[in-house]
This record gives sequence, C-alpha cells and structure tokens, in this order.
Amino acid sequence: MTEFSIGISEIAGVVLAGGRSQRMGRDKAGAMLGAESLLRHVLTRLSQQVLPVAVNADAAAEDVPVIPDRFRGKAGPLAGIHAAMVYAADLPGITHVVTVSVDCPFFPADLVARLAAALERQSQIAIAASEGRSHPVFGLWPVTLAADLEAWMVTDKKRRVRDFLLRHDVTEVTFPLHPTRASLLDPFFNINTPDDLAEAERWLEALRA
Repeated sequence: MTEFSIGISEIAGVVLAGGRSQRMGRDKAGAMLGAESLLRHVLTRLSQQVLPVAVNADAAAEDVPVIPDRFRGKAGPLAGIHAAMVYAADLPGITHVVTVSVDCPFFPADLVARLAAALERQSQIAIAASEGRSHPVFGLWPVTLAADLEAWMVTDKKRRVRDFLLRHDVTEVTFPLHPTRASLLDPFFNINTPDDLAEAERWLEALRA
C-alpha cells in the first residue's frame, strides 16, 4: 500500500478576511500592526509557505485575487472556506486549499507543511490546534468537498465550522507556543478588539527583539 502524501505545489492559500469586525469597530484587515496592515502581515506569512494566495473578502487593498463569499449576508467563516474551495478547485494541479484568518498575524511559519504532512488520505481535513484548543479556520481542505459544503450550508442554518467537521475525516495538528523575549506566545493569538491590537503590538516588538 502506497503511503499518501501531498506536495506544496498542490495547495493554494486563502486568507479569510470577510468577517463583520464588530468588536474592532472597523475592518480588521486594514488595521495597522506596526508599519503594515493585518492583511499584509498575514499575506506575507502565508505566501512564504504556499502559492498561489488569495483573499476572501468583498474587496482588498492588496494586489492578490479577491474571492467574495458565494453566500449572501456575511454567512460566517464557512462561507469563506466554501469560496476558497471553489476558487482553488479551478486552479490547475490544485487538490487542497489552506485557509488562515486575517486576525492572526503570528500563525506558525510551518503551518502549511505540518498540516500537509499530517494528511493520511486525499479526503481528509487537517486543522490546527494549540494549548488544548482547536483552530478550525486554520485548515487544509480537499477542494472536492466544495459541493458537499455548499449543500450542507443550504440546509444547516447555524453554519458552524465545528459542526461541519463532525461529518468528515479530520486530523488535528498541535502547534507549540512560540518563545519570545517577553514570554511564550500562542501562534494563534487573534485580534478582535482595539485592546487585542495593542497587545499584538507588544508581541510584535517581543518577536523582533
């Protein structure tokens, strides 16, 4: 029996940036962290791991493809994951798409490689975890699931990522905390509020030291 493996060249990347940003009070993608927007931080980090990359949003200020949701009315992260699957399925040679969130600028530099290495079957989904918590929007998804996800979203009004995952073969990859000058950083630290953004500035300085 041949051991399954997937190459980086078979993976596309999509930044999920279409959320409501209600607690931030403004669009999180354009919020500045240091000298760059959150979207630029995340795009740079993702494009160092995989190409091509795109942004799931209504619009974006960066020079990358923009993929709007195919479900109307801000249907949540699953709508972005669905849009990512559909986009990637049209790219030659792409079998999987990795999704990351625009509000997590410190996600692991080896995220894509480790998620890909964890897959045991073509149909399996790999998601990230840290500190005993899963982070399902940081996932590696077979593009062949697009039709199944679309059908499920039409019938399930809650549209929770975790509920969709319960229907499928999923493996979870745990990432360690990242050492900094200040203390240990959860690489999936996410920015939801202005206070979180201020804390992210402190982490950015600690990482640069």
